[in-house]
Amino acid sequence: MKKLITLAIALIMMGGSMQAQETIQLPQPNMKMLKMKLGDALKQRRSVRDYQAGKEITQEQLSTILWAAAGINDTKSGRLTTPTAVNMQDIKVYVCNDKGVWLFNAKENNLTKVTDTDLRPSMTARQQFVMDAPVNLLLVSDQTGRRVNERYGAMDAGYVSQDIYLACAAMGLKTVARAMMDQDAVKKTLKLKDGVMPMLNHPIGYGK
Repeated sequence: MKKLITLAIALIMMGGSMQAQETIQLPQPNMKMLKMKLGDALKQRRSVRDYQAGKEITQEQLSTILWAAAGINDTKSGRLTTPTAVNMQDIKVYVCNDKGVWLFNAKENNLTKVTDTDLRPSMTARQQFVMDAPVNLLLVSDQTGRRVNERYGAMDAGYVSQDIYLACAAMGLKTVARAMMDQDAVKKTLKLKDGVMPMLNHPIGYGK
């Protein structure tokens, strides 16, 4: 009996440890990476479709891009870096790479793993450069419990998309906004509920 109890405790501890490993605490966003003047960032903003395969971006870079895209810029009010229709704050950002998919949590500044599946093949739409980029950000409009308004979702995703563009320009990284993806496969892999709509995806990396 004692052996069984010890084994059960060990399994519980292992399960807790494995679960803890599913959350990645990101470093604080580095505002120095975004010091480029707005006018210069607008001049350098481009849609790029050629990436250096295998050249990773750092977690600090990722954290800074995520803050620009959907982070909190006022901790007292909880307001975000991007506006949303009727303050829905509906845009959720998933980080996709060859190790799986993580959901960004702005309040805790961390990533929670959703699946071990590499979702990028479902977003290529026969465009191989998506697989060359080390990271792909998937923008999803979550209007669960509301009267779904796809126009609002598309508009809100556009705000986030532009911030991703400008942050990448300021940091010397490349990206492109894409609506092309196998939406059914994305929804199935992420187990998205009704009222949760994939809108855009952004490959991010270093240009060739």
